[in-house]
Amino acid sequence: MDHAGRLSRLRSALGENGLGSLLIAHLPNVHYLCGFTGSAAALLVIDRSSIDRAAILFTDGRYRAQAKEEVNGAKIVIARKSPLVAAAEWLATNNERRKSTTVGIEPESITAGMRDRLAAVLKGRARLRSAPPLVECARMVKDAAEILRIRRAVELGASLFHIARKKIRPGVTEVEVAAAMEYEARCAGAEGMSFPTILASGTRSAIVHGRASGARIPRRGFVVCDFGVILAGYCSDRTRTVHVGRPSGEAQRLYETVLEAQQAAIAAVRPGATAAEVDGAARRVLRKRKLARYFTHSTGHGLGLEIHEAPRLAEGQTQKLEPGMFITIEPGAYVPGKWGVRIEDVVMVTPSGCEVLTPTDKELIVI
Repeated sequence: MDHAGRLSRLRSALGENGLGSLLIAHLPNVHYLCGFTGSAAALLVIDRSSIDRAAILFTDGRYRAQAKEEVNGAKIVIARKSPLVAAAEWLATNNERRKSTTVGIEPESITAGMRDRLAAVLKGRARLRSAPPLVECARMVKDAAEILRIRRAVELGASLFHIARKKIRPGVTEVEVAAAMEYEARCAGAEGMSFPTILASGTRSAIVHGRASGARIPRRGFVVCDFGVILAGYCSDRTRTVHVGRPSGEAQRLYETVLEAQQAAIAAVRPGATAAEVDGAARRVLRKRKLARYFTHSTGHGLGLEIHEAPRLAEGQTQKLEPGMFITIEPGAYVPGKWGVRIEDVVMVTPSGCEVLTPTDKELIVI
């Protein structure tokens, strides 16, 4: 991973945004910038006026050996207090400009109480300011090393569907199917699941995020399987919907409509298209079939170090797609108390359009 390049680009962006430094508390951002994967850390990135101290990672004694092994491009400071407080104390002591500078903070990662505490530690030697999402914007476009890792994670995640197909049978509980998939993922080298496995059968298939429960799979009905793995730090995501027993004509039409909506959204993915345009392509199909009111979430999201990253594919989102972005395309239709269908793939934006990374077999599977 090019941690030095990432830090260098971020340091350039600080000056452009009127920031003397950026105090990073969101752990995936810390991981992205210097490689550290521990659970307690703050990364202080300083603008180019202080070349000798580009970045400092603050963590505690539990991570002394781990930080030494993982961290690239940053000095390591082992603190006996909150890493954020330790970073603020360092700033208060090492402000070489002898005048107040501006420290950017991640507003969604720091509580109001912590912000007040940091301000008290700084004692006017530096001003705190909510920073724009500089790191999150950089993370949207993946580099070559990230692309390889995501491909591998998607490949492993997609392979779990064959376990689901074997295990889904009338009378089997949802958690039994999910457990078999998760066990296979671990055996294949996954660090964990990207999120709690969603396996919702029968009327529960209408629950958008229906985590696997003790409910038994019925003799007839849809089963929504939404799952993903974390491999080498990067996430995958995939949804397939199968039908237990012979589907009715209405069920078949519902599935085919959702599939058509997904294909329309994938066809809309290209450099320069906005997130809202891709979302709109899926919604037009569902609206035409009078199913729009049953599509209750966005068409997709970015993924990488986190399962949900920018951009978000939804109405009103003006973010333009760029080559190297990874997004999910996952329209669905959920009729409360009756059934639901969702179909999802991971898609990479390419210079000429897009590439669907997950296997494309999407005809309705009947079990």
